[in-house]
Amino acid sequence: MTKISKVAVIGAGSWGTALALQLARNGLQVNLWGHEKKHIDKLLVDNQNTEFLPSYPFPDNIIPTASLSEAVLDVLHILIVIPSKAYREFLHQLKPLINQQTRIFWASKGFEIESGKFLHELVVEELGIEHFGVISGPTFATEVAKNLPAAVTCAGNKQDSTQEFAELLHGEHFRCYTSSDVIGVEIGGALKNVLAIAVGAADGLGFGANTRAALITRGLAEVMRFGEKMGAQKETLMGLSGLGDLILTSTDNQSRNRRFGLAIGQGQNVEQAIQSIGQTVEGYRAAKAIYLMAQKQSIALPIMGQVYKVLYEGKSPAEAVSELESREQKSEIESI
Repeated sequence: MTKISKVAVIGAGSWGTALALQLARNGLQVNLWGHEKKHIDKLLVDNQNTEFLPSYPFPDNIIPTASLSEAVLDVLHILIVIPSKAYREFLHQLKPLINQQTRIFWASKGFEIESGKFLHELVVEELGIEHFGVISGPTFATEVAKNLPAAVTCAGNKQDSTQEFAELLHGEHFRCYTSSDVIGVEIGGALKNVLAIAVGAADGLGFGANTRAALITRGLAEVMRFGEKMGAQKETLMGLSGLGDLILTSTDNQSRNRRFGLAIGQGQNVEQAIQSIGQTVEGYRAAKAIYLMAQKQSIALPIMGQVYKVLYEGKSPAEAVSELESREQKSEIESI
């Protein structure tokens, strides 16, 4: 373990809270920031996150705060865990409070829809810092909060700071592997959410395990195709943050994206399905960003393309399945 004693976790939702608990287990003081003062006040009174991650009391070394300046004061490492749609605006707020040596890592998943830019591109554009990276892998917040065995990938642009941050998270039951493939980890984390919607919708329609396995496998082929075009490493996409997270998110109902897809498959419209989840469904926004990027780059993503059309163009899930089934026969390997 490094001699770092204090970190800031930005975002007091379920995942941010779970990661704060993990960092606190490792003996760090964790400043847990949330933008809603009412929510932070409740965390202070309840000594736990009763809204998003109940039944896991905070140790003394988790300090909730609604003041961003207090959260990052004298902090070298910042872990951002907020929805991707709020990223650029948040970075504007953060910039005057940090310096060039601040290490920025994030556990958020997605893209900026308007520009199609990766989150690391926003960090570079808005902050211009020297050290940054992303955390992703097959993990659910509740299981991390319970301290059940789990593993993630920490990918960063500088080996020393990436290793340093991975050590802060790594614990007895929480393995944190390192990588230099920031783009690959970001792609795996974002695209698996869209595919989880597809799998959930298929299950909502009443299709069986055969369909589920086919969608996951052919969905992985789309992730590989997209990743290759964007410069990701194949090994990353076949690892924890790629295939591992795809399997987890597509098959377990702890996944918001899978539950969102289930609701769509069972006949709810987008607004009803989002309301039923009650938290951010990153795959909904990612589906649009990925579709636009694929169109621009001429990348064939038939499954994710159908997800976009169901969510944004009003196509029924049954029609989307029918169109996928009617595609021409081809070689499996060549079609990857």
